[in-house]
Amino acid sequence: MENKKHIVLSEREEEVGKMIVDAAFKVHSTLGPGLLEKVYEICFCHELKKKGLEYKRQLDIPIVYDGIEFPEGLRIDVLVEDLVICELKAVELVNPVWEAQILSHLKLTGKHLGYLINFNVPLIKNGIRRFVN
Repeated sequence: MENKKHIVLSEREEEVGKMIVDAAFKVHSTLGPGLLEKVYEICFCHELKKKGLEYKRQLDIPIVYDGIEFPEGLRIDVLVEDLVICELKAVELVNPVWEAQILSHLKLTGKHLGYLINFNVPLIKNGIRRFVN
C-alpha cells in the first residue's frame, strides 16, 4: 500500500481558491472562448483586484540546483496572495506537460494550491483544473 501524505489547505488558501474560480467564471462568461491568453490574463487579474486580492503577473521564480541559484528558473502566469499559483491557457487541447509543470511549480515554490485554467472551452467548468501538492 502506497503511503501518501494528505495536504490540508488553510482556510485562506480555500477562500482564495474559491475567489480565483469565481474570477475565471466571470471573465469567461463575459468574453467567451477564442481570445488570446494575454487578454484573459489581464481581465482575470482585473477581477482578482476587484475582489481585493493581491497578485503578481508573469513572475520569475529562481530555482536552486546543485547549490547554484538560477534567477530565470520558473515563470508563473499569476501568483495570487503569495499563496496560489494560476497557469492560464487559451488552447483547444491541454497538454499533459502543463499539468506536470504546475505540480513542479508548487513543489519548487513550497506552495500547496494551484489552478490550470483554460479559457478556450465552451463551458469554463471544463477548463479549470485544481492541483494540491
